[in-house]
Amino acid sequence: MTDILAKVKQAAMQMDGNGKHAADIGPVIVDAGAIHQVAPFIKDRSFGRVVVAADTNTYAAAGGSLTESLAAAGINVSVTIILPDSQGDVIADETALIQLILDLKSYSADVVVALGSGTLHDITRFAAYSLGIPFVSVPTAPSVDGFNSKGAPLILRGEKKTITAIGPAAIFADLHILKKAPAPLVGAGFGDMIGKYTSLFDWSFGSIAGGEPYSDVAAEMTRNALHRCVDHADEIAARSQEGVRLLTEALLESGFAMLLFGQSHPASGAEHHVSHYWEMECLRLGRRQLLHGAKVGVACAEIAELYHRLADERLLPVSADHEVVAAEIRAIPDGESIRQLLRTVGGPATAEELGINDELLERSIREAHHVRPNRYTLLRAYQVARGAK
Repeated sequence: MTDILAKVKQAAMQMDGNGKHAADIGPVIVDAGAIHQVAPFIKDRSFGRVVVAADTNTYAAAGGSLTESLAAAGINVSVTIILPDSQGDVIADETALIQLILDLKSYSADVVVALGSGTLHDITRFAAYSLGIPFVSVPTAPSVDGFNSKGAPLILRGEKKTITAIGPAAIFADLHILKKAPAPLVGAGFGDMIGKYTSLFDWSFGSIAGGEPYSDVAAEMTRNALHRCVDHADEIAARSQEGVRLLTEALLESGFAMLLFGQSHPASGAEHHVSHYWEMECLRLGRRQLLHGAKVGVACAEIAELYHRLADERLLPVSADHEVVAAEIRAIPDGESIRQLLRTVGGPATAEELGINDELLERSIREAHHVRPNRYTLLRAYQVARGAK
């Protein structure tokens, strides 16, 4: 059992309901050479036919060594290279899902390996769920906190919907591979973690002002993971093995916190809603997609700036708990401090650097609370109070 699973199991003992099952997963290995443990894991479970789902970049990063080790273990292996859309992006839409599902059925696969980052995991988890087979996670970049998620954010008929599917049977995160990931992907993973500053606040705010459920256990796990990333930002920026390990483990712990709680509240607040708004606008306009974590980090800075202004100008849409909420906001770094953290790791720090113009930025702040209308964030409370449509 890895240190991560030990933490999760300990936390799960303090949880009620479905949280107790968050650690019901095979090995979670974050180590140099972890990819060489995939074949023994699959062999031990008598899976004889494996499909590796990748794209051209992720296959180039690790596909050869993975398929060779599987074949050397006597495992029949096939590779599906998920094709990009007309913009050159691999996205989790109907076309990609059908491509993988048909290949899995044609090959009579017993198990599928997701070799890639967030989008490939979303495609794979839904395809595996649809066919009733397990999947194994082999991340190629420390870019998102969703590797161990059960939810698959999919683009269906041009709209983003998160469908409950399955989590991985095991995770093998090879530090030799992860430290070679392109710098923008490492920056995106750091941005996804930085977003926890505002997601944790929004979760607490929703509990105080909206009566939403809350878990101190899941919140503390997420907060600790965030602070480790911030404390070691220079190592992460250098893509040292230790820095990449810290970031990867933080992303996985954030994912486990969501599994413990049973919903995405610990890791997804108004910053994610703004990010999703930008994503849908890119789809609508036929623009290339932006990295999820890069959007989240920049959106976090914008939301932090707004929240600090609301607290400073006493514009918070609460009465009895005003000082409590204001104190929690002051514990969030201000927008410029968050931008400086993002710059430290080499990621975009402003909407302009992402290619988000002023009109879209202002519109997203005004309308993003509609992305998750059942989530009680401060952004939602503020916009509803001021009568925004």
